[in-house]
Amino acid sequence: MVANVLATYPEGDHTDPAVKGLQLRVRKSSRTWLLRYRWRKEFVRIVLGHFPTMTLGAARAKALALRQSITDGIDPRRATPRRAPAPAADPGDTHSVDFLVAEFTARNLRGRKRPEAAKAMLERDVLPEWTGRDARTIKAREVVELLNGIVDRGSPVQANRTHALLGQLFTFGVAQAIVDATPVLPGRPGGREKARERTLTDAELTAYLGDPRACLPERLAHVTTLLLLTAQRRGELALARWSDVDLEARRWTIPDEHAKAGRGHVVPLSDSAVEEFRALKRLAKRSAWVLPARGGDKPINPQSLSVLFQRAQARFTKAGVAEFTLHDCRRTARTGLARLGVEPHIAERVLNHAQEKIAGTYDRHAYLDEKREALEKWAAHLKGLNH
Repeated sequence: MVANVLATYPEGDHTDPAVKGLQLRVRKSSRTWLLRYRWRKEFVRIVLGHFPTMTLGAARAKALALRQSITDGIDPRRATPRRAPAPAADPGDTHSVDFLVAEFTARNLRGRKRPEAAKAMLERDVLPEWTGRDARTIKAREVVELLNGIVDRGSPVQANRTHALLGQLFTFGVAQAIVDATPVLPGRPGGREKARERTLTDAELTAYLGDPRACLPERLAHVTTLLLLTAQRRGELALARWSDVDLEARRWTIPDEHAKAGRGHVVPLSDSAVEEFRALKRLAKRSAWVLPARGGDKPINPQSLSVLFQRAQARFTKAGVAEFTLHDCRRTARTGLARLGVEPHIAERVLNHAQEKIAGTYDRHAYLDEKREALEKWAAHLKGLNH
């Protein structure tokens, strides 16, 4: 009966007497539910839905819920998922997603290893969806849909990384009284990640080391060989300064701020590793960075190294080397150290892996001599593959 009556309304805006601000806008070809309200001295109208798809009862329920958000100090335009560009966040709004991300970036990411990667993740996958929103209105289902979208575009691992970062973001928001609770549910949206087991065989190492330039551009060839020789992480080399490298003393110091878990260490350099660093120094020219980005005043982004490396996979295949990643160099070196009879606790220290709690607490010896001996053995093995 009510639907039949509404269907007969003439063109114009018709106000519902039961819910303040609820209107039905009638045009020749459409009937649209609107909510008219006042926000900070400004009259605003937002679309709630269309009749008859949205019934009068549903329109009233939605209007009442949004009016409650006004009572709670939340602009209804920032309380629902976007269907159109959201209004810009008020710089003074300390509950907006924009404010939450800015505070998290400034206070929580500062001092982390590679904060730019987390910042880029937020700017790429979070802010485009939620900019302008009141963070208190983000629902768990919206988080699930955002993460499912990342999985559906073929990036399940990235979905897991984004899930973890969102958990940190909203936990920080709770601690800072920006939001009341976190909408991030536990789980792995991208599924369980299978640990990589790829290591290069001696035959593959021989094929690559016989002529690295056949597989890679010059600088990347030196990077790859150096990672094989030292067993260190891609990001640690990408962020290294020449002030960290002492070629005369044959050692590379990785500072806490560049090391995983904030635990730096000293890497003894074999003669072969020193040769690779000297080649990189020639290519870096006057830059303070071992691997400068274009322009020379900043280090290269570690992810750029992986992208460039991935593009060369066809050349590796042609040389008889199956697909692998830069991180697989580290696993290959660790496996090689074991095969050469290096004690596990020394091999793990070469990789700067955390030791058992008691050993790590009471054993403060740096094991520089033992690490040097281990890496010298490994360098001699690699050199012997092509002789």
